Amino acid sequence: MSNDIGDCVRRTLNRYFRDLDGEAPHAIYDMVIGCVERPMLEVVMKQAAGNQSVAAEMLGISRSTLRRKLAEHNLS
Repeated sequence: MSNDIGDCVRRTLNRYFRDLDGEAPHAIYDMVIGCVERPMLEVVMKQAAGNQSVAAEMLGISRSTLRRKLAEHNLS
């Protein structure tokens, strides 16, 4: 499964660089994390039926980190 996600990110980044058309790339890390983190949190929270403890366990992060990330994305 992670290979599929990695392939998707790879294809998207290759397209991003191709579409820059001579412009200098910047803040790529923040751009990718910003694009991936919110939908990941939405899907995991749905799978966990809204239970933050279960979702945090699924994500491999602490519940307090999950709460912070949910708040950052206005998902709390």
